[in-house]
Amino acid sequence: MPGIAAVVVTHESASSIDDCLMRLRVAHGVHEIRVVDNASTDDTMEIVQRHALQDARLRFIANPDNPGFAVGCNQGARDTHVPWLAFVNPDLMVEADTLSRLRAHACAAAGEIVLGVDLVDEDGVRDAAARRRDPVFAAMLHSPGAASRLGAPVDEGRALQPVDIISGALMLMPRALFDRIGGFDEGYRLHAEDMDLCRRARDAGAVVAVANDIRVLHLRGVSSRARPVFVEWHKHRGLWRYFRKFEAAQRSPVTRMGVFAAIWMHFGAVLARILLRRR
Repeated sequence: MPGIAAVVVTHESASSIDDCLMRLRVAHGVHEIRVVDNASTDDTMEIVQRHALQDARLRFIANPDNPGFAVGCNQGARDTHVPWLAFVNPDLMVEADTLSRLRAHACAAAGEIVLGVDLVDEDGVRDAAARRRDPVFAAMLHSPGAASRLGAPVDEGRALQPVDIISGALMLMPRALFDRIGGFDEGYRLHAEDMDLCRRARDAGAVVAVANDIRVLHLRGVSSRARPVFVEWHKHRGLWRYFRKFEAAQRSPVTRMGVFAAIWMHFGAVLARILLRRR
């Protein structure tokens, strides 16, 4: 079977990267592993270097600064050569057959496909981000609760469930599709780049789907807990970029201003909660 390249972007990921890489090294079908580190100051790189010495398939790129998740994914992809790309978060714990089963699903599909998995936390609770609908920001202005309803329900009767958006915590896709759509949009620093890639893949004729029969543990937020304000700033910045890119041209100036205000008012509310927790 065609080989899989696993690309992992790290930042302050010492608490989880050892387990993540041990699992990737025994994962079926993985021919290449690339770790792109975005200026970690903890023990992340020492752990990665140890794994690289033990496994010739693993190479790393150590960035002197943090250019963002999208940049790191593109760097890692460019440094690999096999036909399948798997983007794996450093707090994502694959099983030995996770990626090979995803590849089998993809090979059996009609046409190109971007695949995610059923993500669960340590308590077995499903992550709604694994299955999402495209956001329609103008509609959210009239129904603020719509933002919390972007998660798509699980269709237990389907092994592969088409959705608009899967989580960037684990994405498997053919290299040919990744190259054709230009990889990740590097204008995003953190968050929303997975939404953007899924939308462009669908626009290019690919299917985006979740493999409901493959469940994977996602610890979530390991790299971002120390810098919540930084993360929230770039999350909201990413949402504004996504709106401008895919929806703004169809909206009136008043609606565009309303969406801008809603996004940054929401950031202000989140920031206030973060600061209150620190007291």
